[in-house]
Amino acid sequence: MLYFSRWKTVLIWAVVLAGVILALPNLFTQDQLVTLPDWLPKKQLALGLDLEGGSRLRLQVDREHLPDTDATIAILNRRLSELGYTNPNVEGQRNGRVLVEVPGLYDSQLLKDILSLTGELHFQMVDDSVPVQQAIDGTPPEGDEVVYSFDDPPVAYLVKKEPLVSNKNFVDAQAGIDTTTQEPVITFRLDSIGADRFSKATKANVGKSFAIVLDNQVLSAPVISEEIPGNTGQISGNFDLSGASNLALVMRAGALPASVTVLEERTIGTDLGAAAVASGKIAALIGAVLVIVFMLLTYGLLGVIANIALVVNVILILAVLTLFGAPLTLAGVAGIVLTIGMAVDSNVLIYERIREDRRAGFSVIQAIDSGFSRALATIVDANVTTLIAALVLFILGSGPVHGFALTVTIGIVTTLFTTFTLTRWLVSVWVQWARPKEVPGALLKLVPNDTKIPFMKLRFLTLGFSALSSIAAIVLFAIVGMNFGIDFKGGTMVEIQSHEGAIDLDDVYSRLEDLNIGDIKIEPFKSDDRALITVGSQGEGEDAEQTVGVKIRGELQDDFDFRRIDVIGPSVSSELSHAGMLAVGLSLAVIFAYVWLRFEWHFALGAILATIHDVLLLLGMFIVFQMEFNLWSIAALLAIVGYSLNDTVVIYDRVRENLRRYGNSMSLSALLDASINQTLSRTILTSLATFLALIVLYLYGGEDVKSFSLVLGVGIIVATYSSIFVAGPLLMLFGLKGRDVTDNGTSAVSGQSGA
Repeated sequence: MLYFSRWKTVLIWAVVLAGVILALPNLFTQDQLVTLPDWLPKKQLALGLDLEGGSRLRLQVDREHLPDTDATIAILNRRLSELGYTNPNVEGQRNGRVLVEVPGLYDSQLLKDILSLTGELHFQMVDDSVPVQQAIDGTPPEGDEVVYSFDDPPVAYLVKKEPLVSNKNFVDAQAGIDTTTQEPVITFRLDSIGADRFSKATKANVGKSFAIVLDNQVLSAPVISEEIPGNTGQISGNFDLSGASNLALVMRAGALPASVTVLEERTIGTDLGAAAVASGKIAALIGAVLVIVFMLLTYGLLGVIANIALVVNVILILAVLTLFGAPLTLAGVAGIVLTIGMAVDSNVLIYERIREDRRAGFSVIQAIDSGFSRALATIVDANVTTLIAALVLFILGSGPVHGFALTVTIGIVTTLFTTFTLTRWLVSVWVQWARPKEVPGALLKLVPNDTKIPFMKLRFLTLGFSALSSIAAIVLFAIVGMNFGIDFKGGTMVEIQSHEGAIDLDDVYSRLEDLNIGDIKIEPFKSDDRALITVGSQGEGEDAEQTVGVKIRGELQDDFDFRRIDVIGPSVSSELSHAGMLAVGLSLAVIFAYVWLRFEWHFALGAILATIHDVLLLLGMFIVFQMEFNLWSIAALLAIVGYSLNDTVVIYDRVRENLRRYGNSMSLSALLDASINQTLSRTILTSLATFLALIVLYLYGGEDVKSFSLVLGVGIIVATYSSIFVAGPLLMLFGLKGRDVTDNGTSAVSGQSGA
């Protein structure tokens, strides 16, 4: 295990070097990148909207036109390019959904005005041969239709269905001000076919009107006073200069082949993104320093090697994200910090094995070689269970959940690489160079070498407590219920900041109450000049939710800056809640199958029940303290699912090993006690290392990450408790190996072989 051929050594360091080169540009500014050698890559890590600031929309293409989604995406990109944004993220999703993210654009209303407008613009002749009311009351003449204006109240027009000109005939369009009327107008230019048809139609219909129809609504209906030759003209109508500019842009970019509906809207201000970047850097740096110091204190020289591998691990994560252009979100930063804490687990497992084998009489070389080989299966099993939870999150999740799952998934892969190649290579070189006579000592000893805590004697107390706590959480869920955020129940959340001085919350509430937008909640947020406005779901479809945001902007925009705007429609909120439940259920089911495959059904059932116990206790915490349950909460729950299973699998792996070693020669209670005691040092050290990283997240990670890290921190305590006091006793309850077990833990039936 400690021998490395030359080609393996070259391959290991080639991967490390490639990671360093790919991650290196992130240390420089754009101006500094120009001065770097040409052979170095210049691509930098993309930042998500929550770090860079910008707007996000989730659109739904008309379900009757789902095949037109690809064409819709192309036109949306064209419109954003016309708006001046050349690198937006516009991607198709399942069932005709389209996600649009535009870094640097802090006006989601502008984005909606540009992207949600279908843009079907026609010039249609007005038919005055029949009174319009007669057409409304009866049947319009053949070839005619009734359309209404944008006015309030709307005005009806009877027009010819066959357009004079349409979108395909417009070559250019620009907004401006009419020098005569001082009103906003759009100056357009037609292609030769459109110009010829328009010229002939106006010549033949002098004295009559034609309607300018946008998305089946009349903008205006001017009277033709004379023939309009040439290929240029002007449109005036019921719009301001901003509306004229937006319409001109849509005319240049083209009409959408299908109508779209805004399902979700999120905006993050630039200063909020900058603050998130700063806090994220601080959290990552301090978290890394704390873990590094912790490893040095607990493992000495071996801790130095683990820390080198840890630094390389983070570099490789950043390199992979940079290479594939995956944006780093605030949730991704949380995933990296969590990976920093959890990445030491593999090294802790190995180092604890080395110390254990050394105490058992192995030579230093034998102990080191044995430590790596014997820890292999445990590390793979523990990381695969966590990987399953992360992959389910990645597939089913969205927003921050997706970003968190992505970095955790990458982190698990890079951790396995650094543990079984780089760490082992560094230890091998140290052994060959130093010829050590003893395993390096430690300045800090948290757990005695040979604990003999009788955990199984406490099983009735611990299982009883856990059962009652779980039942209480279920009862509270049924009676009190969860405090779901707008992610899961829909609604609008707006963070505002006063232009001057403290915010008068009563005044804001009074102004919003007059808007008739339903249940309103306003609370101070971080400082007296900022407030968080939450409006409950309107329960009347997607458009009703979008109207709330428009009304709040219109009422408050003169006095406040909008730092964040989230609008979640009922379709998205329903899907998010279903996807969250499905993610938890599916991950548990797949992990159950994997653990059963790798161990026995006793182990699989014990691991799943212990994990469900952890989830129930965390849900109980949300209910008791009425903490908001949102997408971050789902990410935290699934992270704890992975962590809890990781912890439990490590103990179960030692149980399986001892079953093979001792068979029926040791009582089941004694065997379980021995297994838990043998892994106790690893359990505590890993939990503390992860906890250190989470403390930093809580202190510096921002409001969302603070809640996330709090749940993770409590979850780690609960998961550590359950892996020791629930998972082990459950094996006693099931009668592991098919043996009947008496109350005192001795085997009443023997003779069966070990697992």
